[in-house]
Amino acid sequence: MASHLSYGRVNLNILREAARRDLREFLDKCSGSKAIVWDEYLTGPFGLIAQYSLLKEHEVEKMFTLKGGHIPSAAVKNIVFFVRPRLELMDIIAENVASEDKLQPPRDFHILFVPRRSLLCEQRLKEKGVLNSFTNIDEYILDLIPYDSDLLSMESENSFRECYLENDQTSLYHTAKGLMTLQALYGTIPQIFGKGECARHVANMMLRMKREFAGTLIPTLPVFDTLLLLDRNVDLLTPLATQLTYEGLIDEVYGITNGYVKLPPEKFAQKKQEEGGKDLPTEPKKLQLNSAEELYAEIRDKNFNAVGAALSKKAKIISAAFEERHNAKTVGEIKQFVSQLPHMQAARSSLANHTSIAELIKDITTSEVFFDNLTVEQEFMTGVDTDKVCMYIEDCIAQKDPLIKILRLVCMQSVCNNGLKQKLLDYYKREILQTYGYEHILTLNNLEKVGLLKPQSTMRNNYPTIRKTLKLWMEDTNEQNPNDISYVYSGYAPLSVRLTQLLARPGWRSIEEVLKMLPGPHFEERQQLPAGLHKKRQPGENRTTLVFFLGGVTYAEVAALRFLSQMEDSGTEYIIATTKLINGTSWIKSLMDHPEAPLF
Repeated sequence: MASHLSYGRVNLNILREAARRDLREFLDKCSGSKAIVWDEYLTGPFGLIAQYSLLKEHEVEKMFTLKGGHIPSAAVKNIVFFVRPRLELMDIIAENVASEDKLQPPRDFHILFVPRRSLLCEQRLKEKGVLNSFTNIDEYILDLIPYDSDLLSMESENSFRECYLENDQTSLYHTAKGLMTLQALYGTIPQIFGKGECARHVANMMLRMKREFAGTLIPTLPVFDTLLLLDRNVDLLTPLATQLTYEGLIDEVYGITNGYVKLPPEKFAQKKQEEGGKDLPTEPKKLQLNSAEELYAEIRDKNFNAVGAALSKKAKIISAAFEERHNAKTVGEIKQFVSQLPHMQAARSSLANHTSIAELIKDITTSEVFFDNLTVEQEFMTGVDTDKVCMYIEDCIAQKDPLIKILRLVCMQSVCNNGLKQKLLDYYKREILQTYGYEHILTLNNLEKVGLLKPQSTMRNNYPTIRKTLKLWMEDTNEQNPNDISYVYSGYAPLSVRLTQLLARPGWRSIEEVLKMLPGPHFEERQQLPAGLHKKRQPGENRTTLVFFLGGVTYAEVAALRFLSQMEDSGTEYIIATTKLINGTSWIKSLMDHPEAPLF
């Protein structure tokens, strides 16, 4: 199942196996049959670590979602709650435990907090009078979850909001702990670079933990050469832009959650429809998206305009492979063809699925609405009329388009102009509040606090200087055979990834002036390696850099980093880690106090 995790430069299956081992140990503490009561948010991340079969091996017989009232009846000895440390969840658990039927044989209750135990939560259970009902109260440290062979995420849904809006640095502590776990498995990372306030905090916590655990870490030959910590607020522009890679567009339009996407079922039922004439399915089609699927690994990071050609090329290869059966004359040849059949059928089914997805997305990308939206985004990114009222935004508000779409564009204009003139900002705010309701004043206030929508200060607009110096806009981007990371946004090179690229070569000293214009400090730290553990690099061997995005990363940025890893002369391979995989919609939604309809 998880073999694709071990194909990359770094075997991330080691991390997954460590997480599975800890889970088994906890389940074995609760001897006898078990029912797990899940905090619904955790089911997705846990699905990437362990399937139901693993739980079944450890006597898990039933699974329920955490809800108020009674726990559904189950003839089991143990009830295990898997929950995040949230006070509102403690109230539901207390209600579950209190409503336990006294006539039934007593059951043992256990709580597993993910990722950390919380004294406040235990206090709440005590106040509700149920704390003593629990046999085991434990924590399960699920910090970094392997998503793919080069991608790790903490799936901490509100980390950006917590750090930049609520000044709550808990997720930074979890990040530092996750990096310590990583170093315990893969060796000390000798070089640490960072940019931003949160990056500085994480590095400081990591170095302090390293000193505290000095004697307990088993020396391991380091796998990573460099760690780069990047604050999301160093590059606020990239997540606001519409991603134009295949995977990025699937996420923009349908949303990818824990490696799965739910799609409208009609497109996937046509063939069966013609055959059986049965009713169309109404359940969304759920597909898993990762590099275990050969075709997806090949096309996911391409610009969407290059996907059609790649799919038709694949279709020709598959049909040619099926035609081979006519040439199979001898028993040996027939046997060989039959042995390849399962792989060929899987490839054909994969091709059918991705052709359907590509058609669904093409319907959107060829629409006038999408094109107009993209044109305005690209005008802002190239600095066209960023200091004036945008007619397109006015029209969208007048037509009452989804609020998130409006907020993404207004924030983008503000970021590309280093803030908006007070008069212009007030005008946009007034239009938004009068059209969508005054309750959104809280959201506008939040966006201002995190720096996405702000009045222009007396400082001059640095964005044009940053854009020119770092070559953030590339004319005539080649989308079919790219030669620069800007292909992921059809012209715009993500600032975060450009910083990563320049760190590897020629180094940040060459862009010292630009780094000072971006928020937060930039720094470099070195961690001493034990004697004998210095890595001897073979001639031509690439360096391995772990890039950690604090506050979220988009699939387009991931694609751009994969592109850098694959460049012949880059000399560096990248593993990407983040607090959360985000897109502009989910990011703005996390900052809203009244989330609403999707973008397209």
